[in-house]
Amino acid sequence: GVTDRGLRHHRNEDAMELAVAQTGDGPVIVAVVCDGVSTSVRPDEASLAAAQAAEQVLTTAAESGADLVEASTRAVQSAGKAVAQLVEPGASVPSATFVSAVLTSQAATLCWLGDSRAYWLAAAQDSAAEQLTTDDSLAQEMVNAGLLHQSEALTSPHAHVVTRWVGADPAEAPPHVATFEPPGPGVLLLCSDGLWNYQPEADGLASLALPRALTDPLGAAKELVQF
Repeated sequence: GVTDRGLRHHRNEDAMELAVAQTGDGPVIVAVVCDGVSTSVRPDEASLAAAQAAEQVLTTAAESGADLVEASTRAVQSAGKAVAQLVEPGASVPSATFVSAVLTSQAATLCWLGDSRAYWLAAAQDSAAEQLTTDDSLAQEMVNAGLLHQSEALTSPHAHVVTRWVGADPAEAPPHVATFEPPGPGVLLLCSDGLWNYQPEADGLASLALPRALTDPLGAAKELVQF
């Protein structure tokens, strides 16, 4: 995993946590990516607190053999509580987008709020790369309502106005949870809009990351940041 301050901010508002849980069925990978909402207070601290809290819940669940779908929801709740602890008297609640993956030898359990994304980058030429998450954004809601074409969404002023995030009341913003079974070899990519804003199409990301990501995922991640 690679995270970078980028060119627009004076601090890195993204955060990530990576972990490996050892189980009787082999290693389970836990990954969490959060992006602090720039219009909220202390976004850099919010993203880090959320990522750290969620990783702990997910790793513990994987090690104990707990249900990963249920654990993903609990991880978001734990992330929300961690972010809420940052609130100062009289100040608004910090917030961050969220995407997590728990990857076993069989499937990936995905969970998200906001517009951080998960992609499947298929290695086989006869398999298609695909975006596995759907943004919680005003632009996406306009696309869903037929008010905006998908091709116009990225250039819309509403493209990065998120409608759900970690930091709100969990009861008001339940996360999305999905299970994905890879159809063959490939790479699971989690990222904030610091990457996909410049290449939102799954095929485009696959062409940038593959084949290097299959044997050198860290090198491929660095190249994506450079891109």
